[in-house]
Amino acid sequence: SLSFASLSFMMFGKVNFVAALALLAFSSVSAKVSCEVKKEVYAKAVMKDANGTTIGVVNLYQASNLDSVMVTGDLKGLGAEGKKGFHVHEFGDLSNGCASAGGHFNPLSKNHGGPQSAERHAGDLGNIVAGADGTSKVAIEDKHISLYSGHRNIIGRAIVLHAGEDDYGLGGQSDSLTT
Repeated sequence: SLSFASLSFMMFGKVNFVAALALLAFSSVSAKVSCEVKKEVYAKAVMKDANGTTIGVVNLYQASNLDSVMVTGDLKGLGAEGKKGFHVHEFGDLSNGCASAGGHFNPLSKNHGGPQSAERHAGDLGNIVAGADGTSKVAIEDKHISLYSGHRNIIGRAIVLHAGEDDYGLGGQSDSLTT
């Protein structure tokens, strides 16, 4: 049978929401040979604001170790209408918000970019859009992250929803290519 992992999100300062993807993903098939195609991994994150109020759920699904990760969810209470940066960060340590979560997950030492950029951090998932009512539907397909072991694995890292729009490294600020 297939299982979902439960993950928690918290809010800190300028960052709207942070989630730790603890080592809680489950696979329906256990491969015994490294070249074997591994099947179906799911993870589920319950998002909460700084007050501990649940504002939605994010589901992550990877059909096999050869497929993209599907990131879906429904979020509410996101505040101002507009685009908000959505990233995987280096660490799952949320004890001091983004300071302890580290920078964007970047195992290949690339510059910051958008989800369609030729060069980007693995954790650069783009922007989600909050409507006038503060809600958003998350629907992201990404081939740079994985729920399986290896250098692209995001289990144990933090997912961060920023208060503002991600400039995809094109903003011209000194830190634009890194954050």
